[in-house]
Amino acid sequence: MNCFVASDLEGTLTAGEAWRGIGAYLKAHGRANAYRRFMATHFPGAILAKAGIVDKQTFKNRWLADQAKLLRGYSRVEVETLAEWVAENEMWAKRRVAVVDELTKHHASGCTVLIASGAYEPITNAFARKLNLERVRGVSTPLEMVNGRATGKLAAAIGVDAVKAQRVREQIGDGALVAAYGDTGADAPLLELSRQPVAVAPDEALRKIANAKGWRILEGE
Repeated sequence: MNCFVASDLEGTLTAGEAWRGIGAYLKAHGRANAYRRFMATHFPGAILAKAGIVDKQTFKNRWLADQAKLLRGYSRVEVETLAEWVAENEMWAKRRVAVVDELTKHHASGCTVLIASGAYEPITNAFARKLNLERVRGVSTPLEMVNGRATGKLAAAIGVDAVKAQRVREQIGDGALVAAYGDTGADAPLLELSRQPVAVAPDEALRKIANAKGWRILEGE
């Protein structure tokens, strides 16, 4: 039976945040004004989400969908260039070494590593390549491309919560998910699929679930 291990990306495999990396890239490559306008219209919502006045995941999903509009017109090469920059300067630079090491050990035992994330697919794939493993796949949110250029839209549902778990389930088929790593309550459906659920620096919701179910908790560095 084929074995797999799955991990969320943001907050789990890295303390980095893709949205922050995208913003830094745009500001460094001539798009500072466009990014400032985006922030001006979305920052109030971020404050409300942080205060618990609006649902945090709903706001994150809207942010992810709206930020894709900043990439409208980018060629495939330009998208990949951005993704590599974000992976290198934000995501990999803030990686959680302990989690990376555990995934590497699972890979050494014969498992395929799945990086399951709501982040844009090119960024997830760029981070996956940084792991330098033979069997690693990104399972995330695809950007819509038409005639080789980004439309500013997402090509499928955002890969969080039950959607993330379903996509991982499709990847493993009749194989075994020996371990799964996540950091928020939205990752619980993914962790429940695995034999060894691991809550990494968990938020309050996931910590409560992990304690109730006896899941392993790996505190952040």
